Amino acid sequence: MKAGKIFCPISRFFIMKHFIAIFVFLGLFVSARAVELNATVKVNSDRIESANQALFSSLERAMAAFINDSQWSSATFAKNERIDCNFSLSVLEKVTETSFKAELYIQARRPVYNSTYITSILNYRDRNVEFEYNENQTLEIVQTTIDNNLVAVLAFYCNLILALDFDSFSPLGGTYFYRNALNICTQAQSAGWTGWSAFDDNRSRSSIINAYLDEQVKPYREMLYTYHRRSLDEMAANPDRGRTTLLNALPVLKTTKQVRNTEILLQMFADCKLQEVVAAASKANAEEKKSLYDLLRSVFPSSSNELEPLKK
Repeated sequence: MKAGKIFCPISRFFIMKHFIAIFVFLGLFVSARAVELNATVKVNSDRIESANQALFSSLERAMAAFINDSQWSSATFAKNERIDCNFSLSVLEKVTETSFKAELYIQARRPVYNSTYITSILNYRDRNVEFEYNENQTLEIVQTTIDNNLVAVLAFYCNLILALDFDSFSPLGGTYFYRNALNICTQAQSAGWTGWSAFDDNRSRSSIINAYLDEQVKPYREMLYTYHRRSLDEMAANPDRGRTTLLNALPVLKTTKQVRNTEILLQMFADCKLQEVVAAASKANAEEKKSLYDLLRSVFPSSSNELEPLKK
């Protein structure tokens, strides 16, 4: 098995980026390469004095090759249908000549139907990345085994991006990828790597994936489908209907807040979507704006500045 080549054994209804058709994947083996991600990768080592630029240039190339050339499922993606994303690694500290502490900023987005608008599906900063890397080292998964924390981190977020993208096109469509991310998390925890234990940090990767896979969070994930496919994708044809659908879907945020350990999930929603929600509600009537303001203020009490336009 090639690095990162993991086949999805479940059915999946997937609306392609240009929304020409709905494809049903039945877990058939796909022999042709069908890479799913189109990532821009940057490694910033400005904070490291006397940094080995050759090593970090090599790391940047290795990360880009791993993310962009790996095959994460059996879904067939044409080149122009790959999911656009950014991986920005900022190296904060050199521990040894080949080991470092860093933070990773991950962004992913998807187009909106019949529009030039691009909506964000992930906008997250992981502040707890530790890794070892030797110049010209290849990053890979060998027979589904991960022996490198950086590989585990990158594979985790690749699967999270795919999960969120699939959820936006089909109700609960990303389940396979969430489960795959959980498997990566389990391996990483067994290896004792940092950034994975839910006991150490409520923003850990374990906290993220356990929140998404909580049975009580299914209504939130279903809302992600409604938000994207039945709301944003409808707005070009019928802005009022799309906006109404969006506003009617958002109360699930309040019930999600009542579920244990969903703080990280709601914060990720706020970082990714709050400004977009406020903008989408700009043409709502005064009663709708007030209702939305009260709802969002109860869920995101520290985001009053972002919600201010709803009071106008």
